Amino acid sequence: MRKLFSLLALTVLAVLVADPAFAQDAAAAAPELPNWGKGLGLGLIILGAGLGIGRIGGSAVEAIARQPEAKGDIQTNMILSAALIEGATVIALVFVLIS
Repeated sequence: MRKLFSLLALTVLAVLVADPAFAQDAAAAAPELPNWGKGLGLGLIILGAGLGIGRIGGSAVEAIARQPEAKGDIQTNMILSAALIEGATVIALVFVLIS
């Protein structure tokens, strides 16, 4: 769990730092405010996906511990749910990066 939060924090930091790194030359561009909304949006998307998939995994392990005979069905549903969350996350990331 600590690795997930560390990775999440590094991702958010990288996104927030990368926006000013791609700025134009100060003499060629008019002064602008930094685009913090894009970095915040990306961070929230990754945070939501990480928490959702973590909750799915934890619930699946708990369900398998209660009913070991239903392991196959539980794993199938867990993987399908995680894939749907990842798909929605990728679409949201594309929309944020395009805007």
